[in-house]
This record gives sequence, structure tokens and C-alpha cells, in this order.
Amino acid sequence: MEEMLFVGSCFADGIGRRFAEERFRATVNPFGTMYNPVSVLHTLQRIENVPRVVFLTLGTNHVYILKETGEVVDNCQKRPARLFEERVLSVDECVENLERAVCLLRQRNPQVRVVFTVSPIRYAKYGFHGSQLSKATLLLAVDRVVTGMGGGVCYFPAYELVLDELRDYRFYAPDMLHPSPQAVDYIFERLTATYLSDAARQFISEWRAVKDALAHKPFHPESVEYRAFREKTRLRARQLMQKYPGLDIALD
Repeated sequence: MEEMLFVGSCFADGIGRRFAEERFRATVNPFGTMYNPVSVLHTLQRIENVPRVVFLTLGTNHVYILKETGEVVDNCQKRPARLFEERVLSVDECVENLERAVCLLRQRNPQVRVVFTVSPIRYAKYGFHGSQLSKATLLLAVDRVVTGMGGGVCYFPAYELVLDELRDYRFYAPDMLHPSPQAVDYIFERLTATYLSDAARQFISEWRAVKDALAHKPFHPESVEYRAFREKTRLRARQLMQKYPGLDIALD
């Protein structure tokens, strides 16, 4: 199964976990959640083994700078706010850091394919207008990077799907800012339809049927009917593992 890397905002966490649930070999934010282009670059600089597929999800162009060193920090680690200065990256600064990220990935794996997304999660702390300005900066920067970096780099419109197609508030979590699980599922389905091969989509369909059967909670777990159902499910799981070497399914 394809090996994948997800780096970026908490939206990358959500989509990356969905791929992991479908048994893809997904590594998700190995050094913590990163929101801005500089922090995304910092994570990639720490990763030696780059898989063929990398998703980079950007949340904001706001960064925090440690006053003592002038460096952008990825995590303030609950230190006093007086130690930091908040500022916004320009479009040019975002482009510079994202181009460096793509070049680094290509150096470590010349076959890498990079998919950029912009998180649909709005940042109320900036005000909704400020949040939109931040997203606009990221969208302009990503468009320039995708246009300028040639093949193997593309943009998936997760931000636009939530704002333009999933307009109803049932697609938002109770905080009215984060996408609901239903919205994440919708974006996942659109993403897989766009990028995955027919064989990969076929695997997801076969695995999902087994996964749902394994998760079934019976009213009468000691019944003959349920024991037969469980044995049939285990048989289907074993057949799936034989068909897809490397797939490991816990049967207990």
C-alpha cells in the first residue's frame, strides 16, 4: 500500500487519520501540528526518508518569532507571550518557504509528488476578515508555487469544497469553525476520487466492508448467528490479507 506523509495544520491530522483508517501507510505530523509555511518547512528539514506522496496543508500565514533569537518558533511551549512577537508572512515570504520545501523533498526523493491544500478551518482569534486575508495570502502563494515548480506539484481545493459546496452548518463541528466528521469524510471521498488509482479505490471498498463488519456490536454476542457472522468476517479478513500482502488485520 502507498506510503504517504501529511504535514501541516489540524486539517492534515484529520485527513491523514482517514487514510490511516483505510490502512494506508500514513505518517501524520511526526513532530506536531504545523500551521504556517515556515513551520512546515522546519518539519520537512527533519525528515530523512521522504515517501512518494506528500500532502502539505497550510493553516495560516501568522508566525511567532522568539525575540531573543529572531527565529520563527513552531511551538511556543507555553512560555510567556512577552517573549514572542507575532507577525504575518507576505505572499513572497510564503512562496520562498514553500519552494524551499518542494526542492528539499525533491532532493530526498526525486519521484515525490506534492499535494498542497489550504485548511478550511477559520481562525476566529484574527477576526473573520483577518482569517480570510490569511487564507487569501496562502492561496496566492500556493498558486505561484504550483505554477512555477512544474510537474509533480498540485493543489487540492479542500478550502473551496467546504466554503462553496458544504455551506450548511451541519458540516461544521459545534465550535462552528472546524469541519465536522461528515465534512472530512466528504473531502476524503473527493480526494481519493481525484488522486487514487482504480486499484486503490477497489481496496478501500473491500477493506471498508471488512472494517465495518469487525466493528459491529451485537445485541446477543453469544448467539449462534453472531458466532457464524464473526467466523465469516474473519475468513473475509484472511482472504483480504492474502490478496494484499503487507496488510495486517487484528482478528481478535
